[in-house]
Amino acid sequence: MELSTPIEEIPRIGPVYQKKLRKLGIKIIQDLLFHFPNRYQDFSKITPISNIKVGEVFCVQGKILEIKNTRTWRKRMFLTQAILEDKTAAVKSVWFNQPYLTNALKEGNIVYLAGKVAKGKGGTYLQNPTYEKLSGDLTHTGRIIPVYPETEGLSSRWLRFILKPLLNNLRDKIFETLPDKILGENQIMPLKTAVWQVHFPDSLELAKKAKDRFSFEELFNISLLVQKERQKISKEKAIVIPINLSLLKDFIKRLPFKLTDAQKKSVWQILKDLEKPRPMNRLLQGDVGSGKTVVATIAALNVVKCGFQAAFMAPTEILAKQHFKTVWGLLRDFNLNIGLLTGKENKIFSKKLKSQAIEVSRKKILEKIESGEINILIGTHALISSSAKGYGGSTEASNGGGQKQVKFGKLALVVLDEQHRFGVDQRAKLLSGETPHQNKVGARQADEERKIPHLLSMTATPIPRTLTLTIYGDLDLSLINELPKGRKKIVTEVIPPEKRKLAYGFIRKEVKKKRQVFVICPRIEPGQKNGKEPLSWAEVKAVKEEYAKLSKIVFPDLRVGCLHGKMKPGEKEKIMLDFKNKKTDILVSTSVIEVGVDVPNATVMAIEGAERFGLAQLHQFRGRVGRSEHQSFCFLFTDSPAKKTRQRLKALIDCEDGFKLAEKDLEIRGPGDFVGQRQWGIPDLVMDSLKNIFLVEKTREAAKKILTEDPQLKKYPLLKKKLEEFRKRIHLE
Repeated sequence: MELSTPIEEIPRIGPVYQKKLRKLGIKIIQDLLFHFPNRYQDFSKITPISNIKVGEVFCVQGKILEIKNTRTWRKRMFLTQAILEDKTAAVKSVWFNQPYLTNALKEGNIVYLAGKVAKGKGGTYLQNPTYEKLSGDLTHTGRIIPVYPETEGLSSRWLRFILKPLLNNLRDKIFETLPDKILGENQIMPLKTAVWQVHFPDSLELAKKAKDRFSFEELFNISLLVQKERQKISKEKAIVIPINLSLLKDFIKRLPFKLTDAQKKSVWQILKDLEKPRPMNRLLQGDVGSGKTVVATIAALNVVKCGFQAAFMAPTEILAKQHFKTVWGLLRDFNLNIGLLTGKENKIFSKKLKSQAIEVSRKKILEKIESGEINILIGTHALISSSAKGYGGSTEASNGGGQKQVKFGKLALVVLDEQHRFGVDQRAKLLSGETPHQNKVGARQADEERKIPHLLSMTATPIPRTLTLTIYGDLDLSLINELPKGRKKIVTEVIPPEKRKLAYGFIRKEVKKKRQVFVICPRIEPGQKNGKEPLSWAEVKAVKEEYAKLSKIVFPDLRVGCLHGKMKPGEKEKIMLDFKNKKTDILVSTSVIEVGVDVPNATVMAIEGAERFGLAQLHQFRGRVGRSEHQSFCFLFTDSPAKKTRQRLKALIDCEDGFKLAEKDLEIRGPGDFVGQRQWGIPDLVMDSLKNIFLVEKTREAAKKILTEDPQLKKYPLLKKKLEEFRKRIHLE
């Protein structure tokens, strides 16, 4: 057997268990060996039976004096009861619904039992203890035993039973991938030792060292990937965009507000990047309402006035339309053509017609994009989802539905809104765009001529420092860490059940003042409910129930809208626009629906089940209000009596800084809250390590050292191969 052997070929794993393993993402032996325990139980100390105490867990050894099955009359449940005796005393053990144990354990057997001591009518007893017959090599008792992430019908006991012989047989086929230099300098446990110690540790200290090794390796691999990506992009060519200071001063002078110092600093960093002959790869990070769009617009203006094109991409059609209006409002006096391209609408704000946008046919707008007549094109992320080429080629993008692709004549800048970063493969498609060539000479010429667009990503998600060093390590970072002056502080309050009626009364008063209200229902992670119903439906149900309660019972006289992800795009858009146009007083929505449309008239953000959200996400919701001169409020509804919940939510009241809250969130909830743990494919123990700034910096430096010495990893073929496998396994997006 090899590490790549499918689980179907492993002895003692039948079709039923194969199906259960696949549910955990285990397809080959290697997957099984790297399915790590999430905790351990220390059964290494054998306690005399006379010393065991009620309420605690013990491991005992003795002889079975008696074992039998009985059935309870009321619940018709099987009880297996055994009497175990050692030199000091005897104790009863009780197992529920495991009648087969009388076949496995017999009177006279010497066994180990490990479990919790309970007290019942007949005295003290061991409750559902783990059992194991006396043998030279213990697996389930008498040692530190691993407890694994499980699924229905797949127990940790079964996993230990399968894993131990596999590890014994395959240890010599597990080859070290980390360079010796890295192992020595960082005191890392070798791979063969670590794989054994993580599953069957000789001590809790060795279990920790084994886990530390795997955490280090995964963070090291992430650092290698992002640094190689940075290295690759630095070798590409881009159009040099000189800074037109007089133009930009004129633009800034015309703004109806003053730029903050953070905005000015970010603008300057972006403009200096655009001056370079290599493509910009920058993340612009700032709270909701901090003014990221105007910063991106300044960059776009500088690009188009140099004779090139810019593209803005938003996550939804509604937001694309909002950007279309905002960008045109900012640039209407600068003699430009700005296009909007979505699945439904094709519009142009023309320099000839400054008052309103005109609708055009898809064919016409595509022609104008290809000819370069449209200076700035705005659409969804799907706008450029295929291959992309800058000046000297063309940028093509599929818009789905078999429609003709978009071709840019001279694209020099791409701005992505709320897509933190492109994944490795997506970025390659966006920035590389292969040129058809007939021979190697033609290919060389194409490579010499090819220039790819500069890339600016924007996000309102405050990203903690450890994540910017690892996951986003190939992106340069610009921070807008201050809000525009004159913004009123949003009053934030935790609402326990006894204050709910008062909060509803306050909401009614706000609506009477012609203000509007967001109500957000908790997001539930994708998965299965009761093995049948997708949890996304449970989420929809929660929104529908809240909508029914508010519209029929609490506010029957007010206009209440409902929005969720199972609606058709057109329906969602109409509901959101009705809210924006003040046709709805209260909008009840799921948290996954894009609520980023600017609604200055909304002054209350009410969040149901606030304890279910991360602080960073709650802070983003809060930022959807407070966008006008009106005082705004954020109500955090929670039914949780837990002191820890109240303390965590209080952090939101005490702090308005999204970046500080992100660090706090990382500390409390972990990185999965920021990057979507399930989508990443990174094990829990590594996700947890992303909180550790010391380890993150250590792995980053180690990766940098290796790449400086050997950029192509020619000296490390096993590491190079492992990195390619790693790239396929995780999703950096």
